[in-house]
Amino acid sequence: MTIMNKYRIQTSIQLGTGILKSSILALAFLIACVSSVSAQEINDKFFDQVHSFLDKHVADNAVDYAAVRTDAMLSTLVNKINNADISNSDDDTKQAFYINAYNLLVINQVIQEYPIASVQEKSGFFTKSKFQVAGESLTLNQIEHEKLLGHYMDGRYHFVLVCGAVGCPPITNFAYRPESLDAQLDGQVSAALNNPSFTMVNGQKLELSQIFNWYKADFGKSKMNVIDYINQYRDDKIDPNCKLGYYPYDWQLNDKGTSLGSPSAGGGGANAYRYVVSSAIPVGTYEFKIFNNLYSQQTGQDGNLTDRASFFTTTLSALYGFKPKLNVGINARWRKVRNHFGTESTPFDVFGSDVPGLSRKGLTAIGPQIRYAPVEAWSNFSIQSSFVFSIGEDLTGNDTETFIDWDGPTWNTQFFNDFSIGEHFSLFTELDFLIEGIGEASQFSTPFITIFSYIPTTKLVIYTIGGYSPIWVEGYDYFYQFGAGAKYQFTPSVELEVLYTDFTNKGLRNSGGQAETINLGFRLNI
Repeated sequence: MTIMNKYRIQTSIQLGTGILKSSILALAFLIACVSSVSAQEINDKFFDQVHSFLDKHVADNAVDYAAVRTDAMLSTLVNKINNADISNSDDDTKQAFYINAYNLLVINQVIQEYPIASVQEKSGFFTKSKFQVAGESLTLNQIEHEKLLGHYMDGRYHFVLVCGAVGCPPITNFAYRPESLDAQLDGQVSAALNNPSFTMVNGQKLELSQIFNWYKADFGKSKMNVIDYINQYRDDKIDPNCKLGYYPYDWQLNDKGTSLGSPSAGGGGANAYRYVVSSAIPVGTYEFKIFNNLYSQQTGQDGNLTDRASFFTTTLSALYGFKPKLNVGINARWRKVRNHFGTESTPFDVFGSDVPGLSRKGLTAIGPQIRYAPVEAWSNFSIQSSFVFSIGEDLTGNDTETFIDWDGPTWNTQFFNDFSIGEHFSLFTELDFLIEGIGEASQFSTPFITIFSYIPTTKLVIYTIGGYSPIWVEGYDYFYQFGAGAKYQFTPSVELEVLYTDFTNKGLRNSGGQAETINLGFRLNI
């Protein structure tokens, strides 16, 4: 190889190396520029924007989710949360950032599912759904327990992290800011613990939010420590010797708009808190119902009503929130029958002693049921279908046994709809497609029911009911009923109902007979 060739090769190598170094430096510079653009320092501008957003959409401890859906500012704020750089921020800034981020990400996740009745309708709302937060992939629970409670160990966070439910401490219409964070935390704790709806004191009985039950360690674990913690913020101190309990947590969405179960649903007021029977229950929750119906009819001749037949039916149903808008469960029916001929009697004689040939009792039907809310925008419309199988033999009766139920299966598909009328009234409608005794002696009917309700308080519902049912048999038959009832909600999860109706059908009208129903129902949601 000549000296000239060696020189050329060395020059080429040096030139190539120089180009490579320049390329690497340029790429590093480009990456640094991109990173500086995407990573955003959290400063006053961020907290100002959070404050402006909350001030616009939060009022009376509720969020106007319907309005938030059309506000691009939420996306801007979520993007800033995703790309935030808090590596050089002080502790107060980090805490304020994570608190605001938590509350905004709850709102953002609600918007993705809206309209919903509760955040529990979305499986894994707090534990599975992950968000980019300051460069990390975190769930809401991780923000709460790892970034805040686990690091700073301050129980006051429980009063400022708002989970999107009515039972949460109230959401504020302002941002939490590093320069005033300590005072803001104290203010929210004080507001909650002096609020008689949040901290319920009745003589020597104290009822607290489940927050104090779920997070006992953050408030000192023991009853004495919990009361000491509360009394730090209470104007009216609590007696340490009082009896301590916890009221059920209300998971209804803290919605200012028209979402089911929200504090101002359908116009607000007492109407907002009524239990809406048309809705599907939230994911992961259970609904248990026991409905007792006493039907009694009198017949006779020439206006002398000497014969009575009474049927006492207990219907038990259980539903589970299997998926959003889909509930699955079971339905069972227990019945007792008592006939009286030519003797004085009352409807309640059905509970008396058994008489062979005139009385009968037992579990008569059991089977699955489902409830489905098919239209996302109609949160108060659902379809419920049950198919129960008969239990026992000769339920329709024979020479020695009276009628107690249908021998074949029963299939009932019900269409529910419910809507508010102003602040204190609502209208419920129900249409059924009912096939009883499927088999040789089946009967098909289409009952239609309307219920007009007056809601004077958040716990009490007073209503009137009317129903008509064509029975599609040869010669056509029917029955109808009118009555009045009331429901009382001891808590949002526990409800008691009483109902009385005057009942008649074609046969009773033609013979001058009469009938009535007396009803008692109980509902539990957990």
